[in-house]
Amino acid sequence: MKIVVNLDVMMARRKMSLSELAQRVDITMANLSILKNNKARAIRFSTLAAICDALDCQPGDILEFVPDADDLAPGKERVS
Repeated sequence: MKIVVNLDVMMARRKMSLSELAQRVDITMANLSILKNNKARAIRFSTLAAICDALDCQPGDILEFVPDADDLAPGKERVS
């Protein structure tokens, strides 16, 4: 399983550039780029909240859970 960051999709929908979002959220463009390019290993809730506020969206609009192929294998039980 992996979490995919769809920040670029929301930025495009809002017609907002990386530099504008970085300025509104008060985060460096380098750190925002790491997040946008799915290279981040973690995100603070305060940063996620600031991004959602700036983009007028919900966390689920930015973060997506994508199961591994093994997780979808027939006969395999899903763990909750």
